[in-house]
Amino acid sequence: MADSPVDLSTAPLVVLNMSVRKKLALYLNPKNVVAADWTLVAEAMGFSYLEIVNYQRLQDPTLRLLEDWQAGPAEATVGKLLSILEDVERRDIVEDLRPLMEEDVRKYREGLKKRAERPLQVHEVDSCVPRTHEKSGLTLGDDPEGTPELFDAFICYCSSDIAFVHEMIRQLEQTDYKLKLCVFDRNVLPGSCVWTITSELIEKRCKRVVAVISDDYLDSDACDFQTKFALSLSPGARNKRLIPVVYKGMTKQFPRILSFLTVCDYTNPWTQAWFWERLAKALSLP
Repeated sequence: MADSPVDLSTAPLVVLNMSVRKKLALYLNPKNVVAADWTLVAEAMGFSYLEIVNYQRLQDPTLRLLEDWQAGPAEATVGKLLSILEDVERRDIVEDLRPLMEEDVRKYREGLKKRAERPLQVHEVDSCVPRTHEKSGLTLGDDPEGTPELFDAFICYCSSDIAFVHEMIRQLEQTDYKLKLCVFDRNVLPGSCVWTITSELIEKRCKRVVAVISDDYLDSDACDFQTKFALSLSPGARNKRLIPVVYKGMTKQFPRILSFLTVCDYTNPWTQAWFWERLAKALSLP
């Protein structure tokens, strides 16, 4: 019996594994006078001229394009990506990669189905054990056959502060600083225990943690856990593990647990011109 057709229209782009993404980059990265390259795909995705110019400075613009698109406000799905490739007349890519994409989506849906079928109560209700092995595929850049993906910083943030996180990506990744940030909604694959993933990333994959402080941050259990975990790895801030960032005015009191740390303050107009340079330098330290 033949497999039923796979619905790609609602499958989030994040399900595509790194092997598929790298093959897509092999097609789109080279400047091509005959066929559409990544720049036309970027235009179809809604990226601006200035954003595309910044991508041109990157060694692998296609991979970064996919990461930023799936993290953006627009709905990024596998089906939409294939539709864009059709629109820019890259049917060669569609024919070659569609079966691989369908397989990734099929595995993703099977995983969702298995999790839905699990009983609500298990032996260890509040546990996330066994711990996820750091090479088993936590992030988009993980190669199951190779080394785990590493980052300069883990970004601790609330969903309401995502616009500033996008600005951090533009200022720190897409400039000469060329830093690599771990942004949960962009880099982390779905389906595993949140607490396990974040602790593994902060402890083993990221040199620093940047905490984006705001009123909503103070009410977030996830941010509270990530901040305290990072502090536990660096008692007394001996290795500058945690860097607090304030980017807008607050009505609530700054967290006392961070009061002994030097803050990177974007709200001060007198020092704003040095903000990104200071933050980039702190994240570049060994």
